[in-house]
Amino acid sequence: MSISRVHPFHIPVMGLSFTVDTPVKVARFGISSVVSVIEDELVEKMRKYYCESLQLPYKHITKTEHDYRAKRITEYLNLLDLIVKNQLAILKNERFEEGAEIVKYFELLPENAPLKQVYLKMKLSSGYVKQKLQEELRAGIVSGDIDVNIMTKVDKTNYTPTGEPLSVEFNDALAALRGFAQSNVSSSVVFSAGLNPRLYSYCETFNDFFPDKNGAVKKRITIKVSDYRSALIQGKFLAKKGLWVSEFRIESGLNCGGHAFATDGLLLGPVMEEFKAKREELTNTLFELCNQTLKEKGRDAFPYVPKLSITVQGGVGTFNEQQFFLSYYKMDSIGWGSPFLLVPEVTNVDYATLSELATAKPDDYYLSDASPLGVPFNNFKKSSSEVQRKARIEKHRAGSPCYLKFLSFNTEFTEKPICVASREYQNLKIKQLKTSGADEKTVQREIDLVTEKDCLCEGLSTSVFIEKHIPHPHKLAAVTICPGPNLAYFSGVFTLVQMAGHIYGRGNLLNSVPRSHVFVNELRLYVDYLKREISKNILALSSKKEEYFNTFRSNLLSGINYYISLLDKMQLEKESLINQMKTEFAELEQQLAGMITA
Repeated sequence: MSISRVHPFHIPVMGLSFTVDTPVKVARFGISSVVSVIEDELVEKMRKYYCESLQLPYKHITKTEHDYRAKRITEYLNLLDLIVKNQLAILKNERFEEGAEIVKYFELLPENAPLKQVYLKMKLSSGYVKQKLQEELRAGIVSGDIDVNIMTKVDKTNYTPTGEPLSVEFNDALAALRGFAQSNVSSSVVFSAGLNPRLYSYCETFNDFFPDKNGAVKKRITIKVSDYRSALIQGKFLAKKGLWVSEFRIESGLNCGGHAFATDGLLLGPVMEEFKAKREELTNTLFELCNQTLKEKGRDAFPYVPKLSITVQGGVGTFNEQQFFLSYYKMDSIGWGSPFLLVPEVTNVDYATLSELATAKPDDYYLSDASPLGVPFNNFKKSSSEVQRKARIEKHRAGSPCYLKFLSFNTEFTEKPICVASREYQNLKIKQLKTSGADEKTVQREIDLVTEKDCLCEGLSTSVFIEKHIPHPHKLAAVTICPGPNLAYFSGVFTLVQMAGHIYGRGNLLNSVPRSHVFVNELRLYVDYLKREISKNILALSSKKEEYFNTFRSNLLSGINYYISLLDKMQLEKESLINQMKTEFAELEQQLAGMITA
């Protein structure tokens, strides 16, 4: 079972709508991307849009149909699969001439790709040799994967029209998994936000997650992790069910877009180092467990040790950084997310939001408490959703109408769970706080915390409706966008060719904002995060919290020592950058020295 990658980078999931159809835009060029399918109403709207655009038959899947949510997801993924296959067939048969997509396919490739070398040789050839090389190139063309993201925490119970809870297989995450599993695509489901035993176990229900007699797996499993321990635990859980994890996708806890799941001060470099050192051990451990279970179940076992890919994403911004991750840490692919928000060929960002992103300043990006999940959320100050949120507060109508209810988990005031970003919850909570008897300043501080929660279900979907002129089902127009802090170093609007050129060192799209190395940037984010957390708890610091903060600080200090020992191995970087990193590490170490100690 091999995972073919012609590009050593992938495009991670972004929001709900920003990459919802990215495979249609980039898969034919061999670039893999990740689609969010959790919002089935958006998925159904997108299916209708593409069927009408391409004059394909379309039948609406209504909410009255049995298992409508899974069916919508299955049909949309089948449509994406069909579109990409048709695109690839056309591309493969094009002539090698200027402006043709087959030429673009090979021009986009990195210089060291074997197919790129054949392509460059073909350009200099003629006659029979040129023809044979073109045949070789056509045969080597493969599409990128149509991967699917399921955030494991988004798994609320759903109800019948009469208010009775549906059985567990109709929960959001399980229905989404079923929609993926029953589709035609051969790709990965990317699980994020931690282990969900019920969801993971549900994979056993579908044959496509198991190997055939040749060891091929049609539906692969990718797990986003923040450290090695998490990978081992989750990998073992699945292996004991005969399920192979094809990829562990390491993501920086804080230097990423969307939700920020901060580690206990474990930094990206040391985490990758542990994966590098224990990769073979991890592979063999999971293989033995997985094959043993497959045999016990009477299923086809793997005839060989399958490939276990280790990939990484979060804050990478230069060719040199990418190359170091690929060569030193032996990563299989690097995720480039937020910079692609500035590439209209690739992502769905409406014109107004794109214009704001293209001219944004570093302090326009910030780590917020906007998410109803209670997890820090990377936010953008100039988004229209932020304008809307503040306007609602001014009108004494804080909160969202909450039509979609994907993040409805709170039962503080109601028997049936509601979302803390909803108008219903915020109204009830504000009334409670105002009658609590606390002083006015304390009450207002608590109210501000309540009203900072914003609707992500609608906000992260709206951009594609605006961009593609699709009527919004709830007539809302505010856009939430969640870039990682790394986007502060990119300004403007770019083409796919330009961004790929930047990724592969053929050009430079960084703006004039001084940018530190990705390791320094992440460390700085963690130091700032620790400072904020300490300040929040300093007046009532429990022994447990003090222990946590000291562990956090200790891990950061260990990370600094690790990075200093690594500097002489970073041979692609200029001496001036290495010296700058030494200075920055010393400054951040000094800041940590003044913090809590045991």
